[in-house]
Amino acid sequence: MLHYRVPTAQLVSALTLACAITACGAARAPEPTPLPARVPLESAPALTMLGAHRLVPAPASVTSAEGPPFALTATTTIVVPASGGEASRVGAWMATLLRPATGLLFPVSAADGAAPAGAIVLRRGGEASRGAEGYELTITSDSVRLVAAEPAGLFRGVQTLRQLLPAAIESEQSVAGVPKEWTIPAGRIVDRPRFAYRGAMLDVARHFFTVKEVYQFVDLLALYKLNTLHLHLSDDQGWRIEIDSWPRLATIGGSTQVGGGPGGYYTKADYAEIVRYAADRFITVVPEIDVPAHTNAAIAAYPELGCSRPVPVPSPNAPMPGLYTGIRVGWSALCHDKEVTYKFVDDVVRELAAMTPGPFIHMGGDEVEVLTREQYAAFIERVQDIVARHGKRMIGWEEIGRAKMRPGTIAQMWHADTLLLAARQGAKLVMSPATKAYLDMKYTPATELGLAWAAHVELQASYDWDPVTFFKGLTENDVLGIEAPLWTETVSNISAAQFLLMPRLPALAEVGWTPTSARNWESFRTRIAAHAPRWRLLGVNYYPSPQVAW
Repeated sequence: MLHYRVPTAQLVSALTLACAITACGAARAPEPTPLPARVPLESAPALTMLGAHRLVPAPASVTSAEGPPFALTATTTIVVPASGGEASRVGAWMATLLRPATGLLFPVSAADGAAPAGAIVLRRGGEASRGAEGYELTITSDSVRLVAAEPAGLFRGVQTLRQLLPAAIESEQSVAGVPKEWTIPAGRIVDRPRFAYRGAMLDVARHFFTVKEVYQFVDLLALYKLNTLHLHLSDDQGWRIEIDSWPRLATIGGSTQVGGGPGGYYTKADYAEIVRYAADRFITVVPEIDVPAHTNAAIAAYPELGCSRPVPVPSPNAPMPGLYTGIRVGWSALCHDKEVTYKFVDDVVRELAAMTPGPFIHMGGDEVEVLTREQYAAFIERVQDIVARHGKRMIGWEEIGRAKMRPGTIAQMWHADTLLLAARQGAKLVMSPATKAYLDMKYTPATELGLAWAAHVELQASYDWDPVTFFKGLTENDVLGIEAPLWTETVSNISAAQFLLMPRLPALAEVGWTPTSARNWESFRTRIAAHAPRWRLLGVNYYPSPQVAW
C-alpha cells in the first residue's frame, strides 16, 4: 500500500532518484555521531525537580514534592507482588534495563505489604478508572512506588522511570560517576493514555526487514508507550509470511522487493518470535494481508487467484515473470467472483489467526481500481465474515466504509475521502492522516529518503493536530486511536527507517497518549531535545530537526 494520487511519471522520477541515492532501496540515512559507550554522568545531569521532567509522552498529571530525590545505590532492590505473574516479569525487565549502566545488582524479590526502605516497589491495584495502561508513581527519598491495575500499566510506568533517570542509563556498560548521581526527583505522577489504540506500522512488503530489525522497531514503540505493531505483510512487491496451505506465497511471492533484491519472508517460528518479543513489552501485533488490490505477489505465486487482465510489465531485474519490483499501485486485484479467491482468503486468515493472539487482523482494502463499487463492497462484506468466523476483528483502510460494515470492524483513516461512510455505520476509527502521521513523508524537499505526495512533514506538523478535531464531524467516541505508518519504497534497513521515525514517532506517541490540556509544542520541543543523547547510546539514527535546539 502506497497511498498517492500523483502522475506515474512523477513516481518514476521519484524511484529513479531513490535508486540513484540508494542503489534501488539500499537506503542508509546520514548517521549522527554516536556518543562513546562510557559517558560521564555530567553529560546527562539528573533532574532536581520532577516538574522539570523530560518525559515523552507528557503525563496527565505531575506534582513535584519537597525533599531529596530517590537514589539508586548498591542496596536498591526491586519488589514485585508475591503472586508473581506478569508483574514479576516487568520487575525483571526493569532490573535488566538498570544493571548495565549502573553496575548495580538490583535483586528482584517477591513480597506484599509495606515498601521496604530503598526499594522500587511494583504493585497491582489503584483506581480501575485509569484503565489497563494507567499508573500512579510516587517517589520519595526512601522508596519508589509504582501502582497500576494491570501489568501493562506497570510496564508503562517503568518507561516513565527510565526517562526520569539520566540518558546514560541506556549505556551498555557502567558509566563514569558515583552511584548517588543516579537519582529520581521526588513527586507524584498520575497517568493514563487518552486513546486505547496507539500504534505504528512497518511496511515489510516493499522492503523486507529481518526479525532483529523488527525488534529494534518494537523497542522504540515500547520506549514511547505505544501499544500496537501493525505489520504490512503483503503487497504487490512481496509476500512476507509463511502459509502452510499456500506455500508458494512465501517462496515465490516473497522472493523479491522494490528495486529487486532477494526479498525474504518470516517463517511461522519467526513470526512467533516477533509476537513474543512485542508481547513482552505489552505491544499487540496486528498483521495485515492487503486484499483485494496490492496482491500481485500472491497472484504471481498462484495465477488462478487473478482474473484475465493485462499483466504489468515487470521491472527489468525482476527474477521471474509476474513478480513486480516497482512502486505504482492500483492495477492488481484478486478475482472477486472465483470461489478459489475466498478459499485463499479463508486459509490465510485461519492460519494467521492461529498465529496471532491479538484481537485484530488487518485486511487492507485500499486503492482498488480494477473492481466496480458493487464488486468491491461484496468482496469486503464476505471478507469481514471470514475474519469474524476465525475469532478476530477486522481492520481495513477507510475505503471499506463503502461496504456494509459488521459491528466491531475498524476503519483506518489515511486521506478522509471515505472516512465518514465508516463512521456513520458506527465503526471505530484509527486516525493516520498522511499529512500528519505518515512517517515516510520527507521532512523537507532536501530530505534524501521518503516521498512527498501528501506533504513535507516536519516535526511540528506531526505534533500539532488532534485526532478528534482533525476531521469535521467526529467525536471522541468515534476515535479508537492513532497510528503512524512507515511505508518503505525508499527504505530498506532499520537505520534508514529510524531516520524517518525519529523524532516524529515520539511526537505522534504524545498525540495518542497525552490529554489535550497537557500538550504544548514549546514544551515538547524542549523535552524531546533531551532525548538525543539517549538515542545515540541506543544506536538509534534520527533527523536533527532545526525546529529543536538539540
